[in-house]
Amino acid sequence: MTPAEQSAKAAEICRLAPVVPVLVIDDLAHAAPLAQALVAGGLPALEVTLRTPCALDAIRAMSDVEGGVVGAGTLLTPADVKAAKAAGAKFGVSPGATQRLLDACAEYDLPILPGAATASEIMALLEMGFTTLKFFPAEQAGGAAYLKSIGAPIPQVKFCPTGGIGLKNARDYLTLPNILCVGGSWVAPKDAMARGDWAAITTLAAEAAALR
Repeated sequence: MTPAEQSAKAAEICRLAPVVPVLVIDDLAHAAPLAQALVAGGLPALEVTLRTPCALDAIRAMSDVEGGVVGAGTLLTPADVKAAKAAGAKFGVSPGATQRLLDACAEYDLPILPGAATASEIMALLEMGFTTLKFFPAEQAGGAAYLKSIGAPIPQVKFCPTGGIGLKNARDYLTLPNILCVGGSWVAPKDAMARGDWAAITTLAAEAAALR
């Protein structure tokens, strides 16, 4: 899978909804009902971060949920890419980008949203053929104002910003022409998951889905 093909597929997934939930799953029993709740609310693209012991099993469980498109976040190594693909991930997300990581995504046909935070990083990925990127950490790296500015000299690159984004500032990003969607964890609060309040999560998802 070439960088251009990966970016085209990643853009297609990003356009499914204005928000991609960024999920940290500590309890495997939460995986399937969480996915069902988010998809029911209108957020089909789900990013499960590889930060917990059960993350790969969660991807497997969530991949069986009808209407969901499950990806793996926090990809750092080629081994992460291989494991995510084997678990059923349909896309990958990384906080940054290394050549070894990008080569692994090409080898395993896993569309990747590689992370970038500076003009040079964005230009380097564009030079390789990547036109759909993650902007991370969004708020700390300059926020919507930065992305608006970078869109003038580099309009061909589209972004999914994540990091510090919630309901209050998501629209600041989503109104920009170079933003496909935003990533955020606010749609799946830990307290709601802990008490199994999936209806509350569906409500939050519906609210997020209506942002654009």
